[in-house]
Amino acid sequence: MTFPRENMNYRERHCPPEGEKLHCLIPAPKGYATPFPWPKSRDYVPFANAPYKNLTVEKAVQNWIQYEGNVFRFPGGGTQFPRGADAYIDELASVIPFENGMVRTALDTGCGVASWGAYLFKKNVIAMSFAPRDSHVAQVQFALERGVPAVIGVLGTIKLPYPSGAFDMAHCSRCLIPWGANDGMYMMEVDRVLRPGGYWVLSGPPISWSINYRAWQRPKEDLQEEQSKIEEIAKLLCWEKKYEKGEIAIWRKRINHDSCSEQDSHVTFCEATNANNVWYKQMEACVTPYPKTTEPAEVAGGVWKPFPERLNAVPFRISSGSIPGVSDETFQEDDKLWKKHVKAYKRTNKIIDSGRYRNIMDMNAGLGSFAAALESPKLWVMNVMPTIAEKDTLGVIYDRGLIGIYHDWCEAFSTYPRTYDLIHANGVFSLYKNSCSAEDILLEMDRILRPEGAVIFRDQIDVLIKVKKIVGGMRWNTKLVDHEDGPLVSEKILFAVKRYWVVGENNSAAPQ
Repeated sequence: MTFPRENMNYRERHCPPEGEKLHCLIPAPKGYATPFPWPKSRDYVPFANAPYKNLTVEKAVQNWIQYEGNVFRFPGGGTQFPRGADAYIDELASVIPFENGMVRTALDTGCGVASWGAYLFKKNVIAMSFAPRDSHVAQVQFALERGVPAVIGVLGTIKLPYPSGAFDMAHCSRCLIPWGANDGMYMMEVDRVLRPGGYWVLSGPPISWSINYRAWQRPKEDLQEEQSKIEEIAKLLCWEKKYEKGEIAIWRKRINHDSCSEQDSHVTFCEATNANNVWYKQMEACVTPYPKTTEPAEVAGGVWKPFPERLNAVPFRISSGSIPGVSDETFQEDDKLWKKHVKAYKRTNKIIDSGRYRNIMDMNAGLGSFAAALESPKLWVMNVMPTIAEKDTLGVIYDRGLIGIYHDWCEAFSTYPRTYDLIHANGVFSLYKNSCSAEDILLEMDRILRPEGAVIFRDQIDVLIKVKKIVGGMRWNTKLVDHEDGPLVSEKILFAVKRYWVVGENNSAAPQ
C-alpha cells in the first residue's frame, strides 16, 4: 500500500485490510536479553534487543547513542542538548516549575530516543514521547528498551490520540515539525492537548534565527519567516511568551478565555462537539475553546494540584460533573477497589512492583486506578482507553498525573514488538466479544510482550477459559485463580507468563 507523502500521511497509522492481516507469533532475535533494571536501562540497552546501528553513525557527534561491545550506551545527549539532558532540563526549569509537582505530564513531539523524557523522571515528570518510524529506524524502540514511555506517531493529518487539556507541557527539540504550516494546524493541535496554563517549549530552528542562521547553514530570510509565522500563531492562540534565549523559546497557554483579550476576533474556533473524539479524526486549523469559567481568575478545567497529591484527589472533570455516571463517590470507590485488586495480584505475582516490570500496560484503564495503585519510580503504566469503552475517562487519567492513549484493540498498537514487561487486561475480552476475535487481540498482546513478560487477565470465567485455551498454543504458561472475594464470584483472574524463545528455535507452539 502507498499513501500520500503530503503532511506525513504516509507515516501515520494505516492498518492492513482483514485479508492481509498476519496471524503468527513473532520470535525474539537471537541473543535477546531481559532489559537492565531501571535506572541502568536509561543508559544501557542490550544490542541484541534492537540490533540497529544506524543512529550510532547518523548521530555520532550529537551524543544520542553509542555502540559499545554488546550494548548500546545512551550518554543523555541530543541534537539540542550536547551538554546532556540534565543541563538542558535545568535551563527549562528556570521558567517551568518542575520542582513543586505542578508540572507532571509532558508531551514530547518527535522525541528521538527520548532522552528528554528519560531524564525528566528525575523531576518526577512523566513524558509521553512519540516519533515516526523513519530513516532513524527504531528510535521509539530504543526509548521503550530504555524504559521510557513512547509510541510510534507523527503530527500529520489526524488528531493526536490524547484528550483535550491533558498535558502540563509540550516539547519540541529540533523535531522537524513545520509549526507554521497549514495555517498553524499543528500548533493548534498542541494547544488542544495542553491544559490551560500549560507550557510549550520549542528549541532549535528557527528560534533566535538572527544569531544562529550561520551555524544552521540556512538562509536567514527563511528562518525569519518561519519564526514570524510561529510567533503569529502563538499570538492567535493567546499564548504568552515567557522566555527566549539561545535556541530555546517557551510559551505559556493562558488559564482561561477571559485572559485572552488580545486574541484575534477572527480566530476560527472548533465546533463545540466532543473535543476528545479524536480517533482517526482529521486535524483541523481551528482553536479548541477553553472550558467555561465564571470568574476572571478561574483556571479553566480546574486548578491543578501538585503531584503526587493529584494522584488520589478527585479530578475536576469528575467533581464538575463532566463525565456522566461518574461521581466523587464512584471515583473513591474505584480507587479503593483497585488497591484491593492489586494487593491480591501481588499474592500470586510477588514481583509486580519489584522493578522487574518497568513498562506496564493497562489495556482497559477505566479511571486509572490500577496504575495509581502501582505508582512507583520503578515503573510506569501506559493507560489505554479503548475507543469502544462506554465512558471516555482518559482525561481523568491525565488529571491524576498519569499518562495514556486512545486505542482500538481490533487493531495493532503503535509500538514495536517486545516493548512491555507486564500487561493488564481487565474485561477486555468481554468488551470486544462482538467487535473482533480474541485470537487477534491475543496475538497482538504476544507481539508487544517481552519474553518472560507477564499478563494479568480479569474477566468472566467463560471468557477466561477460552483465552486460556488460545494462549496455551502461544508458548504461555498460565494459572487461573479465584476472585479475591472467593470462588462464588464469577469473575476470575488468569495469570500468564510468555516463555522465552528466539528465532531459529523449534517453531512448534505446543505447550511444553
